[in-house]
Amino acid sequence: MDVVVIGAGAAGLASAIWAGRSGADTLVLDSQVKPGAKILVSGGGRCNVTNANMSAERFNSGAREFVARVLDAFPLADTVRWFSDLGVPLLAEADGRMFPKTNSSRTVLDALQRGAESAGVRLLTGQNVTGIRPGNPFQIVTKSGEFPARSVIICCGGLALPKSGSTGAGYVLASRLGHTMVATTPALTPLIADPPIHAELSGISLPAVLTLREGAKTIAQSRGSLLFTHEGYSGPCALNISRHAARAQIERRDFTMSLRILPEREFGDLSSLRKAFAGRRSGVNALSEVLPRRVAQWVCRYAGVEADTVSRALSRNACQRLWSACADLVLPPLTPAGYRTAEVTAGGVRLDEVDPATMMSRIVPGLFFAGEVLNVDGELGGYNFQWAWSGGAVAGRAAARWGLSRR
Repeated sequence: MDVVVIGAGAAGLASAIWAGRSGADTLVLDSQVKPGAKILVSGGGRCNVTNANMSAERFNSGAREFVARVLDAFPLADTVRWFSDLGVPLLAEADGRMFPKTNSSRTVLDALQRGAESAGVRLLTGQNVTGIRPGNPFQIVTKSGEFPARSVIICCGGLALPKSGSTGAGYVLASRLGHTMVATTPALTPLIADPPIHAELSGISLPAVLTLREGAKTIAQSRGSLLFTHEGYSGPCALNISRHAARAQIERRDFTMSLRILPEREFGDLSSLRKAFAGRRSGVNALSEVLPRRVAQWVCRYAGVEADTVSRALSRNACQRLWSACADLVLPPLTPAGYRTAEVTAGGVRLDEVDPATMMSRIVPGLFFAGEVLNVDGELGGYNFQWAWSGGAVAGRAAARWGLSRR
């Protein structure tokens, strides 16, 4: 084979399609009997394919220029045209997220599989790759036999959402070939609080800001919709900052997370809050003008302020407690929920060991990477899928050139 792709997820199928279209004899090996499970469950079954606000700034990697170069090689416009050619027109929502017109992730997976088939790609399922022996050709080792390949693309994902088949096998394969791994952690996962002080607000969603600090230094900040759960916090605001909390945790950094649920445009500081309480309204009624009433009631109880206390009777200390409870509340210790619920993995193959122009290893010529196996993770909203499409296009084309040149 000119190209063997390991993994038939988003990055793997994209790599295979572009390798096949480039004229390479291409084979995809996947450990699952029915590959693509992660595509099917993404976006609540709708599959958030990409985002109209695509930017390298939406990714975490420590090498933004690397990410930008890959995204520029196969940008948003190319992705939209590509999916249209595959028979999947995309529609953008107000926040920039782009979904298939059908609102069905099955549409996306079926189109990718058809696209691979039309490009002459062969797909073998139930093939768990246990090793790669370098050479010309490489030998891809599975329990059912060995497959020769002039070039290899590792696209078997990370550790997130193991029920979809994620095992971290790509990290093992890359490590055995001499690559260095950046320690992995779950990303885009809910946060578990101990104790869950907001448990009674479970099911309520509202705009919020979460700030992660080490001492007085801000490590990360996330703005967006926050969902209170019976265990802690979810929604985009919590999911986007979860990777930073997980990284701080494994690095044993002494961090705190604070929550703001008061709109800054109306209550930028304590003095503006006190002015809002200057009338003859009760504390809970005043807060209910900008917060759900259940949340306003919780804030009053937490702050030790009687809900029906007339606002003009609130002491300076009481106002300070209310402010702290809804504008800068230091949360109990938080723990990312883990890989079981994570949408992506942070960490992976070091980027300085990969050429962004081709996605080829700088250590093993003819070995390529794409997708989650690399040390890149994006925000919620289609960014990680775009990383798969862009990286897959770059790797697939380059691996095809490499394989064809060694026939």
